[in-house]
Amino acid sequence: MAAAPLLAIPPFPGARARAFAQSGGAGEGDWQGLLDALARHQVGGAYWGRKVAGPARLDAASWPVDADPWTLLGSAEEVILPAEDPRAVLALAAGTPLSLVGRNGKPQAVDPAALVTRHLTRWQWFDPFDGNPITALEAIELCGFWRRSIEANQGIAAVLGFAHWKRPTVAPLLWNGSETPFHRGVPTLAPGDRVAVWRSRLSKAQEKALAGRRLMEVEDGFIRSSGLGADCVPPLSIVVDERGVHFDPTRPSELEDLLQNADLPPDLVARAAALRAAIVAGGLSKYENAAPLRLERPGGARRHILVPGQVEDDRAVTSGGALASNLELLRRARDHAGPDAFVIYKPHPDVLAGHRRGLLSASDTAAYADRVETEAPMASLIDMVDELHVNSSLAGFEALLRGKQVTVHGAPFYAGWGLTTDLGAVPARRTRRRSLDELVAAALLLYPRYLDPETNLPCPAEVLVRRLTRREVRLDTNARAVIAVRRLAGRTNRLLGRNS
Repeated sequence: MAAAPLLAIPPFPGARARAFAQSGGAGEGDWQGLLDALARHQVGGAYWGRKVAGPARLDAASWPVDADPWTLLGSAEEVILPAEDPRAVLALAAGTPLSLVGRNGKPQAVDPAALVTRHLTRWQWFDPFDGNPITALEAIELCGFWRRSIEANQGIAAVLGFAHWKRPTVAPLLWNGSETPFHRGVPTLAPGDRVAVWRSRLSKAQEKALAGRRLMEVEDGFIRSSGLGADCVPPLSIVVDERGVHFDPTRPSELEDLLQNADLPPDLVARAAALRAAIVAGGLSKYENAAPLRLERPGGARRHILVPGQVEDDRAVTSGGALASNLELLRRARDHAGPDAFVIYKPHPDVLAGHRRGLLSASDTAAYADRVETEAPMASLIDMVDELHVNSSLAGFEALLRGKQVTVHGAPFYAGWGLTTDLGAVPARRTRRRSLDELVAAALLLYPRYLDPETNLPCPAEVLVRRLTRREVRLDTNARAVIAVRRLAGRTNRLLGRNS
């Protein structure tokens, strides 16, 4: 039995994972299929390590323990290892000529099936997110997921514009295999270096210093947390976009490219359908994970229209293609819906909390809305109404998940694909027709990155949805203290009228 398993969880910043493997597996499995999977995902050993070429004749003494074995094997012409070294399996998977040496120093025959059994299937593997047993193939695929996460961050030389309270949850999602290089100022950069930025927090000096650089824009994901970013609740999901940013219709984004051009296989779309069902059943929205409530229809048999307000100085409103004010949205929604509709206006939670601009006066809302709703969860409101009128709010996407009609007055990422009534200036380049679950596959499975708050490991979307649905997300003492201070500041802003 090998002293250590062939597969390991990368040392992501702050990781708190359970055991990934223990001896005592059944020893059964398709050994050739496992070798093929290792080669396809390029995992095993320190697969997150330094990309360095090794000698043509690679042995245990010349194999750097902190190097990516697949880079080493790519330059090796021959590998010579002790028979008990699990890295021999990687040489087999890579197709590199392999020689084994027994404990007595003599050559030993290479038996692929025996090596795979010894170093893979004689181990019992466990899902680090729930502790349940998984197969060796599932363990390989999970390591492949982590490798792709790390590879997406290769070349990041600086991470700028991130508040300190965001860093613990963002760090694993931007980790490049050795560090997450947070900086306050712009460091010296080499040609080709990539820079990840939270753009709204960059100073003018930073913007100037980064002119012409390869920027990766980072924003909150669409399933974010169980609290407000404006209250300093850290994000559990982010999106990272090197082409643009999803809420800016004036230029393409990676999400738009997925929706316009990607071939989405049936198994991915089926996975998206299952994820959508879990989100709806759990009552999840971007900031909420409240249990679903069955709300009475205050307008009786009248058609109920929900109008969600937005933060008026948010980049999703100011980037282009959106109405400038919540009052204009509410007025247009009333005009379009007609006098017989029952219009419900829901202010944005950041505005209600007193942190951001966009608060409407009572007289303004009374002119166009039958009701102002400040308490009911967004998901439950969407379930109750017949239709939403939105500017560029994510609430429109959340309504599509729940099978509701959505009329769009701006140009959010989900408009223009045949799923919404589009009254805004949707880019003409969006010509593809997409099904709802294709939209979900691109927007919730392929585009964002998710963090499991229990283990602090990058995770598939389903893991975070399960945590949020089961109310398993807990904030530490420091985070709760910061949130309390932010909420007090928000109440002060509202009393002073600073967010209108």
